[in-house]
Amino acid sequence: MKKFTNFLIIVTYFFAIPFYLQAQVTVVGHITAEIVSTLTATETAQLSFGQFNPENAGGQIILTPQGIRSSTGTVNVIGGMYNLGSFFVTGEPGALISVQLPSGPTTLTNSANSGIMTVTNWMSDPPQHINKAIPSSGGQSVNVGATLIVGTIHDNPIGMYTGNYNITFNYN
Repeated sequence: MKKFTNFLIIVTYFFAIPFYLQAQVTVVGHITAEIVSTLTATETAQLSFGQFNPENAGGQIILTPQGIRSSTGTVNVIGGMYNLGSFFVTGEPGALISVQLPSGPTTLTNSANSGIMTVTNWMSDPPQHINKAIPSSGGQSVNVGATLIVGTIHDNPIGMYTGNYNITFNYN
C-alpha cells in the first residue's frame, strides 16, 4: 500500500504542476524617440565654367568637384574666374547624409540671343549616394562639378549663359 500511496502522490504532484505554472508573462518594453537638428544647406559658391571661346567646332568644359577645369574639342578656356559649386550642409553631428545630384541635364540660356548650352555629368565630393557623417562641428562642405556641352560660336553666340539646378541633401 505504501508503494501505491507514493505512486499516487507522485502522479498527483506530476499532474498538479502544470496548473501552477504561468501560461503568460508580461515584460516592460522601452521606447525612445529623439528629435535632431534640422538638415539645412546653403550655397556658398556658384558653379561657374568661367570664360571661354568655342571656336569652330565646340566641345566640352569639365569642372571637377576638386576645382580642376579642362576642355575638349576646340573650346579654348581663357584665364579668369571659374568656380566649382559649393554648399555648406548643417545638421546633427555624427548623422549620416547623402547628396542627390540632378538626374538629367540642365539648360543654360543666353537671354540676349536665345542661345543655349547643356550641363551634364554631375559630380560631387563627397560622391552622390555615399553616406557621409556630419562632423562634430555640425557642418559639412559639399562641392559640385559638371560638364558643360559647348556648341560652335554660331550655336552659342557671345554672351552670359545662366541657369539653375537642384541638389538634394538627405539624412540617412
